[in-house]
Amino acid sequence: MTYGTTIRTGLIGYGLAGRAFHAPLIAAVEGLDLVAIASLRAEEIARDWPAARTADANTIIADPDIDLVVIATPNPTHAPLACAAIAADKHVVIDKPLALDVGEGAVVAALAADRGRVLGVFHNRRWDGDFLTVRHLLDDRALGTVQLYEARWDRFRPAIKPGWREQPGPGSGLLADLGPHLIDQALLLFGAPQAITADVLAQRDAAQVDDYFELTLDYGPMRAILSASTLAAAPRPRFAVHGTGGSLVKYGLDPQEAWLRAGKRPADPGYGEDDPALYATRTDATGTATRVPTARGDYRAFYAGIVRAIEEGAPPPVAPADAIDALRLIEIARESAAQGRRLALA
Repeated sequence: MTYGTTIRTGLIGYGLAGRAFHAPLIAAVEGLDLVAIASLRAEEIARDWPAARTADANTIIADPDIDLVVIATPNPTHAPLACAAIAADKHVVIDKPLALDVGEGAVVAALAADRGRVLGVFHNRRWDGDFLTVRHLLDDRALGTVQLYEARWDRFRPAIKPGWREQPGPGSGLLADLGPHLIDQALLLFGAPQAITADVLAQRDAAQVDDYFELTLDYGPMRAILSASTLAAAPRPRFAVHGTGGSLVKYGLDPQEAWLRAGKRPADPGYGEDDPALYATRTDATGTATRVPTARGDYRAFYAGIVRAIEEGAPPPVAPADAIDALRLIEIARESAAQGRRLALA
């Protein structure tokens, strides 16, 4: 397979992930050409991306002119579609999670390595502006030695939304949806924990799958608490980081998702810029509080990394091993919640 000026890309799935994230980001990154989309939403695709043809998943995977297949479908289909695409000698991007479990993820990763194909997992929240801000401050030890890290993702959705994410089945529930992002961020900052204590619940009256979780990651004297709720009308801080040199507290979600869901494009002015009213507050050891401007987030960095991985042999922007590590922690968290006790990592 050879590449000219562009990597011909086929997208499978045009629900929220395909429509709001992958299609506009692919189209915005130099070196990628969105040529085909597999979905039943042919009218939407023709309106949004008139240069892309509509096809089914099997046709995209079998097309010898397509170099990269992006999978943005329900979670149970991620691994089977990825394996089929890799077997057809395509490079692959999978929306998180990589697979339903560690075993499935390992099979996909091993096949990609064996066939010499790039496999990237869309843990796009590595490029949230608020997370980039936290990571920069921790790299600079601006808060001293961190002893408590809290990352929370709250929503207020008392009603059950239609769709597979809130219906019983493999890959459904809030931990499978938001857990990979929060865990991936914690692993980037602190590495693997020594143990996990987890609480995973269905709190809403009509909920059939988990809609709340709180994970406590044990790093010796330090704790990382990762939590999400669907019944928080007044959201808790997105990040609260406390160390021997002070604290950082940040409210509000990164603006990129809302921007893209509104139909705006990454090239539009203002993309990735946080509202100054939501800048973090840093309080130093003397009690003095200052505002910290949010770094500009940019999900395009993920796909720019995919281009480099395919064309130059660079490591993928999110390694499959990182995604498998996140899946492993989710599995241990579910077991901890089921047993009601702290579980050490082997």
